[in-house]
Amino acid sequence: MARAADPILRPRQARYLERLRPPRDPLRREMEETAAAEGIPIASPDLARLLEALAAIRPDGRVLEVGTAIGYGTLHLARGAHAGKVVSIDADAGRLERARGYLERAGVAARVELVHGRALDVLPGLEAFFDLVFLDAEKTEYRRQLDLAVPMLLVGGRLVVDNLLWHGRIADPQLRPEGDRAAAAIEAFNPYLMIHPQLASVLLPLGDGVGLAVKRRPTMRELGGPY
Repeated sequence: MARAADPILRPRQARYLERLRPPRDPLRREMEETAAAEGIPIASPDLARLLEALAAIRPDGRVLEVGTAIGYGTLHLARGAHAGKVVSIDADAGRLERARGYLERAGVAARVELVHGRALDVLPGLEAFFDLVFLDAEKTEYRRQLDLAVPMLLVGGRLVVDNLLWHGRIADPQLRPEGDRAAAAIEAFNPYLMIHPQLASVLLPLGDGVGLAVKRRPTMRELGGPY
């Protein structure tokens, strides 16, 4: 979830890309302004468009989102998978209710299941497979979230992980405040994602750093074997 403009691009590049973005409807602009005013982390507009495009690859597919916030990313996922279903998890009940209100106003609430709870508590109980998984919750838990999510991701399914450059603090440790546990966890997570044997992964310089992966083969356990 990005809080500010893309720190990776040169200013002129960022302004050029901003001009290319189609106008956003009033509801999405309202959500962006609310998040900015209240310091609520949401996906950057460019990541949100990527999520919608990835979900649209299979419009009737199933999507899992870990980290609802106020439903900005959720809305884009639901619009992409316009004939499918989105399951979105968040530990903050208040934010889930706000997300529900926005999704109802957008006309997509009937296709979204909002689940209250910590990701590591909820994920083991999900008995479903998904075409797209988006991880954007507690950063110190990314590795365990990934380990729980990959078995639920269909072969050929897409995985997206946000904030993998963490405000520049991964590439430049001098920017980290003392005790930044999230930065330490992400620094360890990134190579784990990149060399994961079941995933073909890339880290994109988009927003606050976005990991994109495709599941390329099942484990023996998923095929019915013991491993």
